Amino acid sequence: MNNNDFAISSHFNNITDPRKYNIRHKLIDIITIAICALVCGAQNWVDVEQYADSKQDWLKQFLELPGGIPSHDTIGRVFSMLDPKQFTEAFINWSQSIKSIINQIAIDGKTLRASYDKAAEKGAIHMISAWAVGNGIVLGQIKTDEKSNEITAIPELIKQIELENTIVSIDAMGCQKAIAEQIVAKKGDYVFSLKGNHSSLHDEVRMFFEGQGYDPSELDRFESVDGDHGRIEIRRYATSSDIAWLQGKEHWSGLKTITQVQRERHIDGKISSEMSYYISSLDKDAAKIARAIRGHWQIENSLHWILDVTFDEDRCRVRKDHAPANMAILRHIVINMIKQEKSFKGSIQTKRLKAGWENSYMLKILNT
Repeated sequence: MNNNDFAISSHFNNITDPRKYNIRHKLIDIITIAICALVCGAQNWVDVEQYADSKQDWLKQFLELPGGIPSHDTIGRVFSMLDPKQFTEAFINWSQSIKSIINQIAIDGKTLRASYDKAAEKGAIHMISAWAVGNGIVLGQIKTDEKSNEITAIPELIKQIELENTIVSIDAMGCQKAIAEQIVAKKGDYVFSLKGNHSSLHDEVRMFFEGQGYDPSELDRFESVDGDHGRIEIRRYATSSDIAWLQGKEHWSGLKTITQVQRERHIDGKISSEMSYYISSLDKDAAKIARAIRGHWQIENSLHWILDVTFDEDRCRVRKDHAPANMAILRHIVINMIKQEKSFKGSIQTKRLKAGWENSYMLKILNT
């Protein structure tokens, strides 16, 4: 058995090694060690080295390790120098090789709070991720230096992923004409949230529904009810394809429908209600649009929550140069690998513990 037996190696083995001199450890060995260590709970480069020291005899079965186990300083230096664009491209190629049919991709950003470095006058980095709703894997990500740069980063991410016959859902920050055009050009559909960054469009859609400037029979409606622990949430969706009156609609590529969502919450006898609005390239099908709107929240509940709670991402103090972005990519690799391993039914945290206890199970994860 060697490292080339793992599918992941064929995708990450061609990344350019940023080191020029005194190369004692193979780059693919360092990447593989880091992935294994993070699967088993490592939070930083010291943890990675300690994991590798404890698993050295096992790792030698499939890694060359010509210089033995690299120190945490070496591991940290390599990931601080490694080009995150190349690492991201390799990750996306690998992700697309393992994916099955994907019906929806949710795109959203997350700030890595602990990557803020006051001493170096370096702000926290912001990662934009593409999440395959229903499949539970990260398809790609891209780093920005500020949340406001999502507008420019999202098109770069979309360039790298396949969208044909897929619905792309994005929150209000990504509700942009150029992004809609790009999605439609790649034969995908979109559902965009409307908020204050398009105040005129938001207000026009809101007034259409509030003013009831429509034939009630023309609307397609859908309602869902969820409840537990004394909380009930009712969601009422109303979708219209009557948009001939909408100013500037011709500038939104593929625009077909507008949707109003009323969320009514019943908590401890108190009722609250809020309205939100969406534009979409989908046909008038309130149930389908409702699934896309609800599905978008998977990226918060199934990715960002896991990164915060299971991986403790917001407290990770890896900060030097490219290291925070590359550590974020490593976490995404690990999430995909753990989710793809189906032989053991358990939470991500339980699978991580099992991988640390059983080398045979770690091999199963590496072979996904």
